[in-house]
Amino acid sequence: MKAVKRKKASEAVGISPEVKLSDARLFINRQISWLAFNDRVLAQARETRHPLLERCRFLAISATNLDEFFMIRVSGLQRQVASNRPHPNPDGVTPEEQLVQIHDHTERFLAEQRRILEDELMPALEREGIQILTYSQLRPKEERDLQQIFEQRILPILTPLAIDPAHPFPHISNLSVNLLVCIQDREREVMARVKVPTNLPRFLHLTPFNGSPAPGQHRMIRLVRIEDVIAANLGVLFPGKQVVGSFVFQVTRDADLVIHEVEAADLLEAIEDELDQRQFGDTVRLVIAAETPARLRDWLAQHLKVGPSAIYQVPNPIGLGSFSELTQLDRPNLLYPPYVPRIPIEIQAKNSIIPFIQDGDVLLHHPYDAFAPVVDFVRSAAADDNVLAIKQTLYRVGAHSPVVEALLQARENDVQVAALVELKARFDEEPNIEWARQMEAEGVHVAYGLIGLKTHAKICLIVRQEPSGFRRYAHLGTGNYNPSTARIYTDFSYFTDDPEICEDVADLFNYLTGYSEPQRYRKLLVAPVNFRDRIVKMINGQRDKAKRSEAARITFKMNGLTDPQIIRALYRAARAGVKINLIVRGICCLRPGIPGVSENIRVVSIVGRFLEHSRVYAFGQDAEEQMYLGSGDLMDRNLDGRVETLFPLEEALHRRRVRRVLELQLADTVNAWELKPDGSYARVTAAEGKPALDSQALLIAESPDGWTANIAGAKTTSLPDSAARLRAK
Repeated sequence: MKAVKRKKASEAVGISPEVKLSDARLFINRQISWLAFNDRVLAQARETRHPLLERCRFLAISATNLDEFFMIRVSGLQRQVASNRPHPNPDGVTPEEQLVQIHDHTERFLAEQRRILEDELMPALEREGIQILTYSQLRPKEERDLQQIFEQRILPILTPLAIDPAHPFPHISNLSVNLLVCIQDREREVMARVKVPTNLPRFLHLTPFNGSPAPGQHRMIRLVRIEDVIAANLGVLFPGKQVVGSFVFQVTRDADLVIHEVEAADLLEAIEDELDQRQFGDTVRLVIAAETPARLRDWLAQHLKVGPSAIYQVPNPIGLGSFSELTQLDRPNLLYPPYVPRIPIEIQAKNSIIPFIQDGDVLLHHPYDAFAPVVDFVRSAAADDNVLAIKQTLYRVGAHSPVVEALLQARENDVQVAALVELKARFDEEPNIEWARQMEAEGVHVAYGLIGLKTHAKICLIVRQEPSGFRRYAHLGTGNYNPSTARIYTDFSYFTDDPEICEDVADLFNYLTGYSEPQRYRKLLVAPVNFRDRIVKMINGQRDKAKRSEAARITFKMNGLTDPQIIRALYRAARAGVKINLIVRGICCLRPGIPGVSENIRVVSIVGRFLEHSRVYAFGQDAEEQMYLGSGDLMDRNLDGRVETLFPLEEALHRRRVRRVLELQLADTVNAWELKPDGSYARVTAAEGKPALDSQALLIAESPDGWTANIAGAKTTSLPDSAARLRAK
């Protein structure tokens, strides 16, 4: 890894060491920082260390990420421009300037995306016997087969829409793939729109020819895109007319829900109404095939009411998010081998995790540790005759949730169940509404959160009658109660019966479901009550230590860092001499490495097989280290507009386990990118002669006996040196 020269770092952003911490140049624009994150996601599609179809998945993720960015962030900027009101940013970049920068960055991103697809992925797929063909490449029999498929499966659900004075321009639904069809009708050229069905696969399989593949070889897979099949058969849709040509396009719309909660008599109905309008939001972006003539592009843009800066012309295919379909092909050798998370043997020995918690707090690290104990926590409580109540927050639980099913089972067993369902979980509103209605029908006490705030905290509380009286058990996590995402997101789960933490959780539920409004908590940090203030206070505590020439250290791991107050507190601590390491997966508005300001701050982003999702905030060193885990990032929206929780890790063995994960990621030379002072990222590579260190692969490879016992007071095994273990392999 190349060190950043101090002089160059300072010159790169033109900042002197005496700069005031309110200076806009000390902040990276959040939108540009997010785009840089998506660049790192796209870079994974180039990485030959990933199996080929996983690389296709990364390509698809980068595309769907960008879709959502335009639907939410760019649409928000466009509304700011239209409002003509000042919208100050810490970085000083106006909404108009941001839109220009986003357009330029997106043009470069799309060009690189196409280069990777055409020059790297397509040839690699071809070598593996997977061909994505154009219609001109088909064999005659394949054309006949596809014509039959078209007539039987596709044609019945197509609805061609004419566009002329008698037929107004149709509504184009968000992210649908469409054909703009040019038709010669007597002496005039007319237009029509054909929507590609969303309920059919994007890639159609051609019938394989007879014969078996050679030993050790796979049968050839030949695919064709459905829009190519439709385009080749447009004559069937427009009999008696001359189809001059067709061109693929896609529209991105404003999909951010705007809900006036104070005025809404029923929040659930208000959100349902907004969801109905999501497909009808203002046009934010037009993506159109590169071969589309300029006159047709301009005609389409005029009808969609988009300006030149919102138009992107790219080679076919468009809508690369559908390339995730390739991961469903029967080629397991081109995917990651199935990974079976471990269940610590100490937990396996118990019939339920609840008796295990009675012996001491439990810390799990997903997906390396199975999510099953979290589900079992709720299921066992639902079937326990001594359990009196279960209270739980639900943010993103998925369409088929064993956790919700356990809550419903608890109601059947006469357990009092209260669920806080966050209806404003973006793009998960519909499944959450469905679960909410189902739970209400079964007698679950369902609440929908607080006006003006999203409930993002991940907490579950169980109240149990025991011989000594009532006893509470709590689960607190950094991720959602979703077994599917728990297989690919890294998160921590913490189980405890600590009376003060459980009392805090009970107070928080009373705040969420009733009218109480606690102003202090015993051990939890809760946004928007005391989260930011306590974090700043602990940062300042390390700064004071450094001023006294005492050892001081700050290590954070999170998804995003944007909050100006916390960034300035980190700058002040760094100036005082505190060594600060930040592991920030996505947006980071702080500039590291500026002499006299942030030269003591290092920022690393880990992007690999698993999505790094856990949040860790650690202050100090060794026995004096304070460590908090939880649901909230250090972003304005989390600290001011959401209910978030952080919980302390008070047992040294738990802190050691998390500390080791942090140190592994800071030493990673495979998945890590380092943020430079100018806002760019550079790959972190192993020094010459040193072995590469892949933190995620190392944690996967560890055997279950390397798991540190969670029982309070138990003897702990020494944590092996990661580099030594890697060399041994």
